[in-house]
Amino acid sequence: MAIVLAGGLLFLFFAPTLWVKWAMRKHSQPKPSMPGTGGELAKHLVKRFGLEGVSVETTEQGDHYDPETKTVRLTESNYSTRSLTAVAIAAHEVGHAIQHQQGDPRMAARTRLASLANRLARVSSAMIWAAPLVGLLLRHPVPLSVTFAIGLSGLITRMLLHLVTLPLEWDASFGKALPVLNEGKYVDGSDQRAVRQILRAAAFTYVAAAFADVLNLWRWATLLIKR
Repeated sequence: MAIVLAGGLLFLFFAPTLWVKWAMRKHSQPKPSMPGTGGELAKHLVKRFGLEGVSVETTEQGDHYDPETKTVRLTESNYSTRSLTAVAIAAHEVGHAIQHQQGDPRMAARTRLASLANRLARVSSAMIWAAPLVGLLLRHPVPLSVTFAIGLSGLITRMLLHLVTLPLEWDASFGKALPVLNEGKYVDGSDQRAVRQILRAAAFTYVAAAFADVLNLWRWATLLIKR
């Protein structure tokens, strides 16, 4: 039973990531019939929707939209390739820029939570590593409950971040990108199913991370209960 449970948890952890990579790779082959590359479409959409101050550039950190610098960043393959994956991902990331321009409260909440989560992660990591040293210097061990509380605060903040991010990603794919691609006839009707699959994969990018945080929270909570 324990082995089955462990296998199920591993499946939940890895399956979303593997499926996302598979869906992206499946439709990443260049299509000469495409009217442009992902980068060209992103720049076109920025002009079409009057997204003032928004720029488009390449990145090695994964496709994303940076609300602080108002930048749509695409990996080199999606920026310079004429493929369904490149075009769909470009539209998805521009969808985030549209959310930002429209003042989507979820975008603002995610930006604030991301900043808080990053700060808490740094602080909690530093304090957990420093706890043994502090206990040694003070000749009194730091209570284990304090260490647990620090770790839990970071995990809970990250979970809140994922709760805000997942619907935001879904809206960027199916509330923004898909209607834009259909209305502008940027993809053929015969490619609709493939485009939907890519956009679904883009929306599910954070699911694996969300599962990982849930599992970590469960592990920490179990340790606290045992105490």
